[in-house]
Amino acid sequence: MINPLWLKTYCTLAELGHFTHTATALFMTQSGVSQHIQKLEQQLDVALLLREGKSFTLTDAGVRLYQNGKQLLQASDDLATSIKQDDAYVGNIRISSPGSVGLKLYPQLLDIQKTHPKLSLDYTFAPNQSIEQALIERKIDIGLMTETTKTSKLTSQKIALEPLVLVTSNKVKKINWQVLGDLGFILHPDVEHHANLLLTENFKEFEHIDQFAHKGFSNQISLILEPVSRNIGFTVLPLHAVNAFHQQEHICIHPLAKPVSESLYLCQNKTAFESARNKYLQTIITDFLHQK
Repeated sequence: MINPLWLKTYCTLAELGHFTHTATALFMTQSGVSQHIQKLEQQLDVALLLREGKSFTLTDAGVRLYQNGKQLLQASDDLATSIKQDDAYVGNIRISSPGSVGLKLYPQLLDIQKTHPKLSLDYTFAPNQSIEQALIERKIDIGLMTETTKTSKLTSQKIALEPLVLVTSNKVKKINWQVLGDLGFILHPDVEHHANLLLTENFKEFEHIDQFAHKGFSNQISLILEPVSRNIGFTVLPLHAVNAFHQQEHICIHPLAKPVSESLYLCQNKTAFESARNKYLQTIITDFLHQK
């Protein structure tokens, strides 16, 4: 690998055409400039200068090194600048959340990206466990979880509450334990967590979702309510997911005696650098979800 300090000295000398001027520009001695050139020639095993007394010209190899070396030094400077740059509206940010809150949040973040076109957003939908692991491995920058983190490697901040609701088709007018048993359950990745929170509070008979007949499963947030809308079974979901369903006229949210909400936590890796864009999007996310 070419020593970048020697290369910078050489390219400066090639531009200025004078050892003394180069030494002044680089705050070096003239002998120091000569040493850098000699070391570079030794490393490359090629003559870079044709010396004629106190003057010189570049050899063919010297010309090629100067042309390519300038590009290399500029690329290095650009890289250093981009690393040091910490603009809230420039760069990439990786976010992951459960599907329900993502349906509500992602369009809002796209509006932010439209306003700041140099800001790039990568958004994935995932269950809590996957989000937690992605944060630990630093595959994402911000994670939204519906459970507080179980590891000391992450931080978590409660930022919002989202209601959980029991949903059937619009053909079901009244809910009781018998009706739920007759309908059966439509499962999804977080259904056990959601059912335990909501059904435990509202039905003394409830112990576990295995009490209900298994009527189907989907891991696509936009499809979970399809079988529900066709009266194949019931399910429990966060309100954002239900409100996003495209056929609202075919489903029914049933008010229960004891409303239940799940907490939403904003989580990050403790050791990750918190960039300006990270802080900016945290504020956007927190303010938007808190007001909902």
